[in-house]
Amino acid sequence: MPTNLIILIAAVIVAWVVFRALLSLLKTAISTAIAIFVIVVILMVFGFSPQDLMQEVEKLPQILKQFITEVRKILGL
Repeated sequence: MPTNLIILIAAVIVAWVVFRALLSLLKTAISTAIAIFVIVVILMVFGFSPQDLMQEVEKLPQILKQFITEVRKILGL
């Protein structure tokens, strides 16, 4: 088998693997964007703005830190 043919086959396989990985990444990004959009629309129906959601997301690290501190106190760690 000529080496050019082997390299061509390897290149096609690599291109196919990269294409599938990028397609998978695109599917994940689109489904995440749709989920976020649905959450924002539901919150807007209940009278919350996207800014309210962002404020809570920004507070999340502090809330988690407080939660972990309380759990450690309860467990005596």
